[in-house]
Amino acid sequence: MTRVKICGITNGADRDAAVRAGADAVGVIVDVPVETPRETDPGRARDIVAGTPPFVTSVLVTMPESVQAAVTLQERVGAAAVQVHTTLDPGEVGALGERLDADVLAAVGPGADLAAYADAADAVLVDSVEESGGGGTGKTVDWERTREAVSGLEGPVVLAGGLTPGNVAAAVETVEPYGVDTASGVERTDGRKDHDAVRAFVANARRGSSPDREGVSA
Repeated sequence: MTRVKICGITNGADRDAAVRAGADAVGVIVDVPVETPRETDPGRARDIVAGTPPFVTSVLVTMPESVQAAVTLQERVGAAAVQVHTTLDPGEVGALGERLDADVLAAVGPGADLAAYADAADAVLVDSVEESGGGGTGKTVDWERTREAVSGLEGPVVLAGGLTPGNVAAAVETVEPYGVDTASGVERTDGRKDHDAVRAFVANARRGSSPDREGVSA
């Protein structure tokens, strides 16, 4: 079954909506050098993480300047996993994993050295990224090319980039990822989630490998 992460959670109500919808993970974005309505401060992120129930993975999403910066931030937030976006090279990602008692996800563009990051991280997240390295662009990656690029990788692959309730089933059918990740694709405005869209996204992601089933409209 395809795992689902709802990212860019900024409040408890949106976290709880994602959990009720059946999401496997929720992401909090902290300390990124890009303009985004989904960023929150470490204190609020810690509260969101603390209120995440058992069996749902909390994920700190950040763009650290160094391994030490990521370690320090994780100590404040206390998430179950840490997702770093392109600011660390594969060697640094590996070093981060050795220092944390948490899984490490490497979020990179489809043109990155995916094999090197897959060797260094617990999972690779393929996203459409800006020049700064930040995700959340709302743009999809080429699913066919991504499927080819990740076909020989060891470890889980998570697909992100422009995924919505309307296209996630097709994305899952094409790429066959371990999991999918969305932020802007299930939002109303200003980073707040559309709870109906969250519910539909989770349901359609799970139906992506079963084309005989009909999806749920947002």
